Amino acid sequence: MQMLGKVHNYIESKLVSGEKLHFTLIDPEKTRDINKLEEISEKMVEAGTDAFLVGGSLGIVHEEADLVAQVLKKRGKPVILFPGNINCLTRYADAVLFMLLMNTLEPYYLTQIQVIAAPIIAKYSLETLPTGYIVVDQDTAVAHIGRIHPIPRNKPEIILAYAMAAQMLGLKYIYIEAGSGAQQPVPPEFPKIVKEHTDLVVIVGGGIRNPDTAKKLAEAGADIIVTGTIVEKDPELATRIIEAIKKTRG
Repeated sequence: MQMLGKVHNYIESKLVSGEKLHFTLIDPEKTRDINKLEEISEKMVEAGTDAFLVGGSLGIVHEEADLVAQVLKKRGKPVILFPGNINCLTRYADAVLFMLLMNTLEPYYLTQIQVIAAPIIAKYSLETLPTGYIVVDQDTAVAHIGRIHPIPRNKPEIILAYAMAAQMLGLKYIYIEAGSGAQQPVPPEFPKIVKEHTDLVVIVGGGIRNPDTAKKLAEAGADIIVTGTIVEKDPELATRIIEAIKKTRG
């Protein structure tokens, strides 16, 4: 079992040098065409993506997660699991976001799933990246499945309180999520206030559909920008988003 290790050090080294990072999210349930996955993943690496996330909210089976992780490993970038449940765990990844869904109303996502997953993660020798996960909006699959208590968009101080609690619990990352297919992205005020008042690595994802939005979130304080749906629908646009992020310095 690995706690913070090579993947965390890789991320930290890039952030210390002033880089803003991009992670490409791949949902195994939506990725049935392996040839297309090969093509898209190669394009994202060429564009400058820093790592791959593998995960989704529904319909994933172990065999799909295994296959996707094995394909992505060929690209020479870290493969990090972003699990909606234990069905997304695979031994072929490098690390896993070991998450607390902090604003859930369901105890399963606060303690039970972590206890169930821990022995499996240890058997797979996956590096764990301790992460506080906050879902902002209600109108997404992750919000429905996770039974989240939404965060008012005009109350950044609430996000900060969650982030402060995450840091006090010893977590290293905070993932502020609008959700896959969200109508609007996370407000820039959210990563800004968290970055100003904590030492957490700030990840932002969901609803990021253009370079300008990605740039504003990175400039506000997001260390890592995640795009998923747009990568599958329009790889060329995803490439321009990555380029915009890479032009932003920490």
